[in-house]
Amino acid sequence: MNLFDDIRSAVLTSLEAMQAQGVLPADLDFANVAVEPPRDGAHGDMATNAAMVLAKPAKMKPRDIADALARHLILDQRIEAVDVAGPGFLNLRLSSALWQGVIGTVLDQGADFGRSDMGQGKKVNVEYVSANPTGPLHVGHTRGAVFGDALASLLDYAGYAVTREYYINDGGAQVDVLARSVYLRYLEAHGQEVAFEDGTYPGDYLIPVGEELKEKVSDAYVGKHESDWLLDVREFSTEKMMDLVRADLASLGIEMDVFYSEKSLYGTGRIEAAIDALKDKGLVYEGVLEPPKGKKPEDWEPREQTLFKSTEHGDDVDRPVMKSDGAWTYFAPDIAYHYDKVSRGFDMLIDVFGADHGGYVKRMKAAVSALSDGKVTLDIKLTQLVKLFKNGEPFKMSKRAGTFVTLRDVVDQVGAGATRFHMLTRKNDAPLDFDFDKVLEQSKDNPVFYVQYANARVHSVLRKASDAGLDLSATPDLTQLNHEAEIAVAKKLAEWPRLVALAARTNEPHRIAFYLYDLASEFHALYNRGNELPELRFLQDGQDATSISKIALARSVSVVICAGLGILGVDPVEEMR
Repeated sequence: MNLFDDIRSAVLTSLEAMQAQGVLPADLDFANVAVEPPRDGAHGDMATNAAMVLAKPAKMKPRDIADALARHLILDQRIEAVDVAGPGFLNLRLSSALWQGVIGTVLDQGADFGRSDMGQGKKVNVEYVSANPTGPLHVGHTRGAVFGDALASLLDYAGYAVTREYYINDGGAQVDVLARSVYLRYLEAHGQEVAFEDGTYPGDYLIPVGEELKEKVSDAYVGKHESDWLLDVREFSTEKMMDLVRADLASLGIEMDVFYSEKSLYGTGRIEAAIDALKDKGLVYEGVLEPPKGKKPEDWEPREQTLFKSTEHGDDVDRPVMKSDGAWTYFAPDIAYHYDKVSRGFDMLIDVFGADHGGYVKRMKAAVSALSDGKVTLDIKLTQLVKLFKNGEPFKMSKRAGTFVTLRDVVDQVGAGATRFHMLTRKNDAPLDFDFDKVLEQSKDNPVFYVQYANARVHSVLRKASDAGLDLSATPDLTQLNHEAEIAVAKKLAEWPRLVALAARTNEPHRIAFYLYDLASEFHALYNRGNELPELRFLQDGQDATSISKIALARSVSVVICAGLGILGVDPVEEMR
């Protein structure tokens, strides 16, 4: 049930009737007609832009369209009042019975309230985290991990077939550096003194890896030339680091469906096949690029390279895929990887990148557009930096990692649920301050506490109802819920299906966190009004039927909060400790 869709259907039906009467031209497109909550709730329950968006194509004044549309809509029994505002906006006020009915729908549908088939089973690949396998995940990875996982859950809730994927960056020189760093820890495990040169990884997390390597091969690599051990130690180290990554993700409640190795692209013909696919489309040529915009580097010189005509698919400049010396550029394996995704039959691809990958957006979109002939969409979501604070001061130290705060540091201090929720309290492309004290604070200023407290209050009411012997399986008389504070909660519940659809359409899971806070605010306001007005209390002495009806409203709040927290990957609590 999406009440906003229902009222929009009523608006469209009225517009079609106006066409049949000759009030409106017959060839109008209603695609941009929307029904939304008004910016100011005092203006009504819903608003439609119909008159504004149809005025120009209809060659009519928006006010004339609005007046005629109002006369049709007022005939709908669900609509109590229609007001024309300004040049032609329509504000609608709906009947209390409609809002009361929302509560019954929530309880009937339970966890399925808000679910939809919007995605129609389309296959979506969400790639996120994708960190170099050179150490534990740090706090920056945490934000991308939470965002990507919540987005995947949101799309699943909205009817898409979702695959969660991690791209293992194990094809570059950084993995050789990892192997050399592990080798030093291996020598250290044999009692040798070692020095970590610049460019190696000195973190303590590699000590057990070196010890495990010693257990596996004994002293077989001691004193040996790098060529004798590099490949084996590289593979061993990568495997151990990925075990660490999987454990880090599990601490946040994240499980990937696919781990895809970059290394599998090399020496297998996959990169060549992807570039050949672009060649077959006439999109690869030999050429010389213009120097970079701005100040020209002193060492820049024109060189002929193999270029992809990415400008034909929306990029600013064509991009090299092979260097003048015949080596692949960094872009080439990324093209091959996305070609593999396209070949696997996904209808939509989503990449979650750190903010430092902003320059990659247009070229990757161009590659996917070219490889799929425009049939597969790619949305790249950039996650901005996270700044950590503790005791009012920046928090930067991590002995275990050596140079950064790890994902596990954060989870161990505040818990997975609080970490996940707080990471979604800002839009992904906005910087985020993560204050350990604030995240643990029990106040309205802490969104995760405020939402969890609302759910705990509902369950406190339910425990009291059980102690009082109330039969909550009885059918509630929802017409008793007619106070403005109760209707306000019902109105917020009615927004849930629309909000889910909007968040899924824009790939913005932070909207779920924002909504849950607003819903919790309405519920806490109602709960607190009961201190002033006894008739608003959920338990009414000697009035079982009234109590059952009021508790139905509280139960419906819990249903939606639990559904929303489920999308965010946060376990709801039933009692605050």
